[in-house]
Amino acid sequence: MTNQMRQTPLTCSGHTRPVVFLDFSDITPFGYFLISACKDGKPMLRQGDTGDWIGTFEGHKGAVWGATLNKEATKAATGAADFSAKLWDALSGEELHSFTHKHIVKSVNFATDSTQLLTGSNEKLLRIFDLNNPTEDAKATFTGHTSNIKNALFTYFDKRVVSASDDKTVRVWDVTSGEEIHKFEFPTAPNSIDISKDGTILVVSHGNFTSFWNAERFDKIKEYEAPTQINSTALHPDKKVFVSGGEDLRMYKFDYETGEELESFKGHFGPVHCVKFSPDGDLYASGSEDGTLRLWQTTVGKTYGLWKCVMPDETVPNSDSTPVKAET
Repeated sequence: MTNQMRQTPLTCSGHTRPVVFLDFSDITPFGYFLISACKDGKPMLRQGDTGDWIGTFEGHKGAVWGATLNKEATKAATGAADFSAKLWDALSGEELHSFTHKHIVKSVNFATDSTQLLTGSNEKLLRIFDLNNPTEDAKATFTGHTSNIKNALFTYFDKRVVSASDDKTVRVWDVTSGEEIHKFEFPTAPNSIDISKDGTILVVSHGNFTSFWNAERFDKIKEYEAPTQINSTALHPDKKVFVSGGEDLRMYKFDYETGEELESFKGHFGPVHCVKFSPDGDLYASGSEDGTLRLWQTTVGKTYGLWKCVMPDETVPNSDSTPVKAET
């Protein structure tokens, strides 16, 4: 039945340039929230299940490349082309602190308890800042990458950091010692990294491929090829499916165990730069070169958020969201 139902994504407008990164909070007493990084320099906060705009963080003087929320959605962080990472009060929109760097900041990520902020920049450096003492210099700096850092995340109970770079590597670092403890090498620069919700699987998109790695032992679990260059992949919280977006404008959903393409949807009018599952796994969000975010149902036809269940013969044709069957 799912394959016969029509995916109707919710389109979130407001940005004026490409949307390059997005992140969800955890589920809070007020629902969950979504932040987007955009080259227009104006990161936006939205209600996660509806895409409704809540506010814009004003203060950067250049393209914003990275954005993240802490689990409680009380704080936000952003990284930008103005050589800064900024910490924000996500309730008021107030800028709490600006961390000066010497080059473009591409990635920001909170530790689980929100007391530390990780940044990755075109300085080829990773830094960890103590948010209890934000005016002090970075408490830790990781050196080793030989090109721009694209993304970096805390992992393994915040005892490790994983980072992806244009030097065609993904590296794992020990937070306490600052030492590199593992290096994954790829034939092309990795486009994105992500960690499964339970922290056990590292997801890497590179070229047309998405590979899945044991996050503790670093051995490869699976690798699948897609019909296009994949810019971003997200694994569902229950690890049964994963979604990918890339250069051909489509959103793909694959079976995690077999790699079978389950669904492929049109919707965006430019390449997809980022995808992420909501914390409950009921929807996934995508950000694109076309300047929009779109919210997609994981289970098409389910009544959730602004979606109401309708049968196939009740739907209104919409060519932008017509499902395309996988080629056999």
